[in-house]
Amino acid sequence: MPQFFLNKRLIVLLISVILLVAMIGFSLREREHISKPEQFVRDIVGLGQSVIAKPANGLAGFFENVQDLKNTYTENKKLKSHLDQLTSLEAENRELKNENENLKAAIKEKNSLRDSESIHAQVIARNPDSWYEQVVIDKGEVNGVSKNMAVITASGFIGKVTQVDKFYSTVELLSSPDKTNRVSAKVQGTKDVFGLIEGYDKKSKLLLLKQLDFDIKIKKGQHVVTSGLSGMFPSGLLIGDVQKVVPDENGLTQTAYVKPAADFYDVANVLIINRKAEKLSSITGGRE
Repeated sequence: MPQFFLNKRLIVLLISVILLVAMIGFSLREREHISKPEQFVRDIVGLGQSVIAKPANGLAGFFENVQDLKNTYTENKKLKSHLDQLTSLEAENRELKNENENLKAAIKEKNSLRDSESIHAQVIARNPDSWYEQVVIDKGEVNGVSKNMAVITASGFIGKVTQVDKFYSTVELLSSPDKTNRVSAKVQGTKDVFGLIEGYDKKSKLLLLKQLDFDIKIKKGQHVVTSGLSGMFPSGLLIGDVQKVVPDENGLTQTAYVKPAADFYDVANVLIINRKAEKLSSITGGRE
């Protein structure tokens, strides 16, 4: 009995396989028209694929858009980082360019002062509370700096050394309000006019050249330089240009307002001038 059922099952299986192969062959052959059952099955399968495909495609598109946004955010972050680095490099390049130009100008100024002994220094400190008064430089006693030496930039005269330490020195600027901060100066012209730089107008940012004879004509744009009469500073160091001249209250003298040649607010590299070396050079005729 079991053997009969086993053979029966085998026969049914073989018949099913034959029918399946026949149906496949029938469906694969070229025909102008397909049967209604086949059309029904195809319609059902197509509808099911359409229902499943649309949400699936939409979901896939959503994930693709999310990935695109993520990639865009990452790229923008990298670009922003590169832009920040570029800005930093541009600022650094500008700073180096300015420093290079200042050093070139300082070297040029030093060459023009061959007859005087000069010491190159850099400003290392500036107190905000005394911004108009003084700066600290990185040269001191061991470098040959001494009190009352003239200090200039590539643009012009800025002040004098007032305090000397072993390795550092303090420079008092011409813009200092100290009443004892005076410099013997002259207005260059057909005939030099002598006076004293004493005082600074913070509002107009102009130096005051006082004690000028009232009957002497001084024009705007004339150069003002150190006179050398005080015996402290070399003569001919450029201080600035005359902007205007006003009579004093007593009517016996006049005051010239002088625009500084150097920028007191932006001092980085300076030269310290040794007047003693200049005197020695003039006595020996430049021979050592």
